[in-house]
Amino acid sequence: MVLILGSCGAQKKSTVGGTETSQGPTASQWRAGVKGKWVLNSVERENIPSSYTIKNIFDEAPVDCFIGSVWDLPGGAQRGTITFNADGTLCANGAVRNIVWSIFNPGKTGGEPAFQFKKVYAGDKASNVTSGYRLDLSFADENGMTMRMPIPLDQGQGHLVFNFTRAN
Repeated sequence: MVLILGSCGAQKKSTVGGTETSQGPTASQWRAGVKGKWVLNSVERENIPSSYTIKNIFDEAPVDCFIGSVWDLPGGAQRGTITFNADGTLCANGAVRNIVWSIFNPGKTGGEPAFQFKKVYAGDKASNVTSGYRLDLSFADENGMTMRMPIPLDQGQGHLVFNFTRAN
């Protein structure tokens, strides 16, 4: 299993719940903004050469299999699900992945809060799962959410940009 870490960098402008700040929202503000049910509408490549192949994401499936997936991120114990809705050779239409999600709080170490999750399979205890995934948070309001996953390249880094809309 691979743990994908979000990049740390200078403070940036971020928006959550319609409020933009130069310091960025706190982890608790992000938690409130992310909570809910979301549909992944698109995944865009940012600073990733077209010749660079991304075989799968989250040790799961190709990017296209995630398009249309529903991410249910309720509050409380922060257990959630990702439900796949795409047909394709390597897609599992109707499959549901149980996850435990949270907002990484960098605290005094600096950096920005990030969305993180780990897959929990039947019989697993979340506390025993030691690998997971972390995405940079860019935007969240009552209608949409954007997260960015760092992709290490031979020279530098690119991102996959995940664009969600709130499900009804």
